[in-house]
Amino acid sequence: MPRVLYERDGRIARITLNRPEVMNAIDNELPAELEAAVERANADDKTHVIVLAGAGKAFCAGYDLTYYAQATCINTITQKMPWDPMKDYAFMMKNTERFMSLFRSHRPVICKVHGYAVAGGSDIALCCDLVMMAEDAQIGYMPARVWGCPTTAMWVYRLGPERAKRMLLTGDKIDGFEAERIGLVLKAVPAATLDEEVERLAERLASVPVNQLMMQKLMINQALENMGLRSTQMLATIFDGITRHSPEGLAFKHRAEAVGWKQAVNERDLGTYDWTADKPINRAE
Repeated sequence: MPRVLYERDGRIARITLNRPEVMNAIDNELPAELEAAVERANADDKTHVIVLAGAGKAFCAGYDLTYYAQATCINTITQKMPWDPMKDYAFMMKNTERFMSLFRSHRPVICKVHGYAVAGGSDIALCCDLVMMAEDAQIGYMPARVWGCPTTAMWVYRLGPERAKRMLLTGDKIDGFEAERIGLVLKAVPAATLDEEVERLAERLASVPVNQLMMQKLMINQALENMGLRSTQMLATIFDGITRHSPEGLAFKHRAEAVGWKQAVNERDLGTYDWTADKPINRAE
């Protein structure tokens, strides 16, 4: 079963994350399939615009924690100690570059977010050029609380420093209303009209010549490159590896193995677990 679906409808290429049984969670194969679909769209002269969406109940719920956090085996996310930071960096930067194929695509990419675009799923969404959300959809990077740093670093480039800090120092999720209000996404609309709104925007972009779309996107993206996007992503990706191999990061992994990732994530997001002491928080202490 392909993890990413591709089709072209007239001038619009449609790329769909296709692991609906796990809310399109990211595994080892999905980033490569996503990059290949973007390359396919860019190689097609008839394609003017790409629409990226997720199958099922959500856009993308982030990395597949059943495998990466809950499983007791050593995997590409958590190494045996002492760990090799450059081995971790090579793996995660490859994924970062694959997500950034959306940013560097010569065809503009509209991301359609319903349900959730969280953790690594927010990385994918924020690499796109234009993000349309359902009003009740949720976006956030909760691993900022423990066990993660957003490797694409797109939060700061979309929000500016203070609002990026507000999101990444709390790890909070926000809905489409709030995401539009603070300028994280282009627009939030009722879930019932999300498809219609995205199609209207895609058709509008599709009426522009490919070379015009490409020049405008390259010009705008270059401003972000000049602001140090690549070097920021390098630092963020190194930090991401450190978060997973720090004492607190290893405590989160061990907790997920012991009680399941859902409970560990719930404790992380609610702030009810002390990852430094590796025990539940006693408010009386």
